[in-house]
Amino acid sequence: MSSEKFQDWLKHLGEAWSNLDAESAANLFSKDVEYYESALANPCENWDKVYELWKVIPINQKEVNFDFNILATSDNLCVANWRIKRTLLPQNTKQKIDGIFVFKLNENGLCNYFKQWRTVEIY
Repeated sequence: MSSEKFQDWLKHLGEAWSNLDAESAANLFSKDVEYYESALANPCENWDKVYELWKVIPINQKEVNFDFNILATSDNLCVANWRIKRTLLPQNTKQKIDGIFVFKLNENGLCNYFKQWRTVEIY
């Protein structure tokens, strides 16, 4: 798989997140995705659970600015560093997050494996 596919996928995820578009974000994942919201947590049980996670974004965030760098790719696997600045609602707390995504894309370009690590800073 070309690195452009991963670049496009991350670009679309960032646009969906920045636009607070939970449906567009969730639709980047396959129905059989193995999705770890936190690397140490159990994965979401199915796509509906992933969508539930994303549905809170428009309710609890605003002013989302997403950026990323691809660190490595191999076949259908990508490792990327991502950064986000956002404001959490309702308290209007500003956050910076620096994290790592490890994800796989299937033959249709949908993510079927997703795990993330992150650090959060309040500013």
